[in-house]
Amino acid sequence: MRKFLVLAAVLALAAPAVRADTYEIDASHSQVGFRIKHLVGKVPGRFTGFSGTIDFTPGKPESWKVDAKIDPATINTDNAKRDGHLKAPDFFDVAKFPGMSFKSTKVTDVKGEKAKLHGDLTMHGVTKAVVLDLELGGTAKDPYGNTRAGFTATGTINRKDFGITYNAVLDNGGLMLGEDVAISLDIEAVLKPKDAPVKK
Repeated sequence: MRKFLVLAAVLALAAPAVRADTYEIDASHSQVGFRIKHLVGKVPGRFTGFSGTIDFTPGKPESWKVDAKIDPATINTDNAKRDGHLKAPDFFDVAKFPGMSFKSTKVTDVKGEKAKLHGDLTMHGVTKAVVLDLELGGTAKDPYGNTRAGFTATGTINRKDFGITYNAVLDNGGLMLGEDVAISLDIEAVLKPKDAPVKK
């Protein structure tokens, strides 16, 4: 019996790790958005330049991984003057910090189509651990025979944690901008062929 247990343990260690399929983010069918408080309302915005890969096999959350990059210079709030200010040193300072990234570290609390996605977000030269609420949208074949997978991730970060502290004091002593930023990611990704190189 003891020999059997030892053999089982050796085989378990020798077995290949779970390998997920790799999907490439389709930016034309995805959106990286955010929302922040302004006075008494909330202003939405988005980044139009982003890319990345998602390792995903349904039912195997231990293998799920995300590696994404965002170009902060592509910020768009539908107001050119405001966008220019957001790219300046008061906010993203894109000349000094030209890249943002998110790299997952683990997935927890898997319940059906929902889970918690943990990862490191790098923004404005600062890297912080964040947790996003992940929802799976399923997989399907498109009209061209490609396999696609859909994901939605939401969460909230404090911009001050990333060194983005600019604000303006109002006449009544209040502040013009909120600190919390709501993140909303709607992602559609395409399965890469097994022999295709993975972009880094």
